[in-house]
Amino acid sequence: MLSIGIVGLPNVGKSTLFNALTEKSVSAENYPFCTIDPSVGVVSVCDTRLDKLSKFSNSKKTIYTAIEFVDIAGLVEGAHSGEGLGNKFLANIRETDAILQVVRIFEDNDVIHVKGKVDPMNDIEVINLELIMADFQTVSKRIANLIKDVKRGDKDSVLEKEVLEKIEKILDAGKFANSLDLSEKELEVIKGLHLLTMKPILYAFNKKMGAENLDETDDERWIKVERFLEESNSKWVKIDTQIEHELKDLPEDERLDYKQSLGGSSDDIDYLIHKGYDLLNLITYFTTGEEESRAWTTKRDSTTPEAGASIHTDFMEKFIKADVINWEELLKSGSRSEAREKGFIRMEGKEYIVKDGDVIEFKI
Repeated sequence: MLSIGIVGLPNVGKSTLFNALTEKSVSAENYPFCTIDPSVGVVSVCDTRLDKLSKFSNSKKTIYTAIEFVDIAGLVEGAHSGEGLGNKFLANIRETDAILQVVRIFEDNDVIHVKGKVDPMNDIEVINLELIMADFQTVSKRIANLIKDVKRGDKDSVLEKEVLEKIEKILDAGKFANSLDLSEKELEVIKGLHLLTMKPILYAFNKKMGAENLDETDDERWIKVERFLEESNSKWVKIDTQIEHELKDLPEDERLDYKQSLGGSSDDIDYLIHKGYDLLNLITYFTTGEEESRAWTTKRDSTTPEAGASIHTDFMEKFIKADVINWEELLKSGSRSEAREKGFIRMEGKEYIVKDGDVIEFKI
């Protein structure tokens, strides 16, 4: 299961967002390797396609795919040198696949900002600089450890040092390592370092109903953020974490009406979860039958055996073929036998690239 670390300065709404997210936590029995750590929430990715497939198959169980969200210890300036809970903070981020950076964009005298003033661009720069500095230390230390092997001509060490020196240079310029155009081989070389600035980032801008929100007043501080997002081609959402936290106690069918009555116009939790899913470059395929209908996660551009590994390693190692049909075509056909008769169900081999929304029956 892939995970996203929630980071942010103190008092930006990070924990409020995590609490709202964990309302959508799923039963651990369906995900045997998930943690029982209270700062980790395994959150279902709601999917109406799966609901329809489950109804179509009259399934006894419906199991959504999921993402793990990790509430990382609060960050302060100087985390890379051990300030605050810096070492724990950075170690926890290294274990995640992506970063959700919560940034406050509302003014409220009752909620003190750690810097004394709300300045979202400065908050982003503080966190991003900490990530850069931490990676710079990691890369520099690794280069120093390679010197002996490089001197004796070890080819792998020579290559690794060359790649790391390129990364060190870009970090020294204040840029993320993922801004480099590295080859597949170079990426493999540095994979084990789990560099923070190689992870994709989703920015979540936290608004507050009834407060002065910077994005609603043409504030220069928000204009700077917009410029940054455009220039860096960053992925982002706006969300009111307090509203979402309050909504979690309401029945699903009442939440939208309540939010609209409050004048809420920000993105909701489900939208954020789907954005996180996209951030990790994931797609969903389905299996469906009387026992269960289930959504499965795989990386975009996965072959059929690679996608099958999400279910069990045997599906990759012993793969023979797979019956594949688009979920809409299956529903329109009325039954699996009718779909087969119309030629909508295709037999695919090892080279087939799985598409988002495929319904697959693996043969091993």
